[in-house]
Amino acid sequence: MPKRELLFSVTATDCTWKYSHGQGAGGQARNKSLSAVHCTHDASGAHAYSQDGRSQKDNKSDAFVKMCGTKEFKSWHQRTVWKKLGVLDEIERAVASGMNPANLRMEVRSDGKWVEHSLDGPLDIDPENLTASR
Repeated sequence: MPKRELLFSVTATDCTWKYSHGQGAGGQARNKSLSAVHCTHDASGAHAYSQDGRSQKDNKSDAFVKMCGTKEFKSWHQRTVWKKLGVLDEIERAVASGMNPANLRMEVRSDGKWVEHSLDGPLDIDPENLTASR
């Protein structure tokens, strides 16, 4: 089995924390204590909220786990892993290669017909008669 390597870690210090009073039933203790927790991951913008636990510590842990399960965090995590592994560099090279003018073809609509147009020369078309095809 290949040796696993830690690429990066996400901890509570990577987040912004806000505390508030819980909402709903719970009586005097809930209204007096700041046990509800908002967790925002700074790099991804992912946010989660927890108020179900009896203590701020429980809610902080729960909010962190919920934040890690959001689509914003998962998307950020995937991009970060790809970046650390060099996958994004490969994608950028492939896109740059694909954008080579030899690989592109441009057509414009002229007199009701689609006509191939050179990517090198100026684009002489009437802006009032622009149409797009799918």
